[in-house]
Amino acid sequence: MKPSLSYLFITFLRIGATSWGGFMALIAMIQKRVVDKDKIIDNEVIMDGISLASILPGPMAVNVVSFVGYKLRGVKGSIVCVTAILIPSFVLMIVLSHFYLEYGDLPFMNHFFAGVLPAVAGIIVSVAFSMGKKNVQDIPQVMVLVITIFFMYLYRTYWATLGALFASGMFGYLYYFHGQIVKNVTSTETYFFRKSLRYLLPIGLILMTVAVLLRYSDIVLTDFWDLQKTIFTTFAGISVTQIGGGYVVIPAMQKIIVEGLHWLSDQQFVDAIAMGQITPGPIFISATFIGYKIAGMVGALNATISIFAPTAILTIICARFLNRIRKSVVINLVFKGLRPAIIGMIISAAITIMMNHGITYFSGSIFVLTLFIVVKFKIDPAYIIPVAGIVGLLVL
Repeated sequence: MKPSLSYLFITFLRIGATSWGGFMALIAMIQKRVVDKDKIIDNEVIMDGISLASILPGPMAVNVVSFVGYKLRGVKGSIVCVTAILIPSFVLMIVLSHFYLEYGDLPFMNHFFAGVLPAVAGIIVSVAFSMGKKNVQDIPQVMVLVITIFFMYLYRTYWATLGALFASGMFGYLYYFHGQIVKNVTSTETYFFRKSLRYLLPIGLILMTVAVLLRYSDIVLTDFWDLQKTIFTTFAGISVTQIGGGYVVIPAMQKIIVEGLHWLSDQQFVDAIAMGQITPGPIFISATFIGYKIAGMVGALNATISIFAPTAILTIICARFLNRIRKSVVINLVFKGLRPAIIGMIISAAITIMMNHGITYFSGSIFVLTLFIVVKFKIDPAYIIPVAGIVGLLVL
């Protein structure tokens, strides 16, 4: 049975409130809840979503959430899941923004996050372990996994991600093909491409028309709405043109927001990114602070919707394409190489979290203990993460 929309809202609201640690941490929380505990979706769907999000522009975490919501309950499910996942980080960012702009400082939670981050790394590794048991079945796939871990740790860029995905997909196709005759692949893909134009063309024309009207309209009701127009076009433009996730988009966002529009000073921009890391959501939530600073609550809401909605919609469109060709022999062969590479990326993300924040006796102990508890006792990470943060506050 399909899950109810109320279940999706409550579940993803809870995940959004506890998923500190970035993109892979959020994916780990989703996997633990909807795959391992509630069993309403398969690991393969999560990995399909990661694969798709890796090649699309915009916030990767929210794109995966949009994909999962669509697979569970169609367009309504996608809207509900994305909205729920963003509410906690949006509300917290508004609170932080208010105190920052009132008092000129950030609440310091270093000790709290010293406990949270190694716990997040442990949860991420447990997710990779769970996925690997089902999707890494032979020596070549193990080799792909190990090579990807080292490659992604050494080269943490969007192009490295694309290269790893492309190489692993090609390996899967070439190694497992064994002379199979693939029938109707071209006709299937061509058929769906033509059919998808029914959705792509109208949506594209509408977005282009709105963009042109907003850009060249001579009718401006008030300075306030003119500013809202600029916020919308700026953050929507960042969303659909910047590929590679939050940390890749930071330099481009700084150039536009600080150097181009002069909405923030360099220090304010750095603080906005820091607040994005404090919240449990994607780092793109920093747009909320920027919108709030220049145009209040309406500006914050506008900036948030503008940076997340365009690529969430794009993900839905692409998910329809992926669903139609899912039975293609070629696609299945490609994914035999792609899946161990994705698991390698997940493990690499956990290593990066640990290395970036320093490996100490305390962080190592939290990591090992979390990994053991999650794998052995299947405890919900929603309980583990806050407890790890409190331990950090008490011990350090």
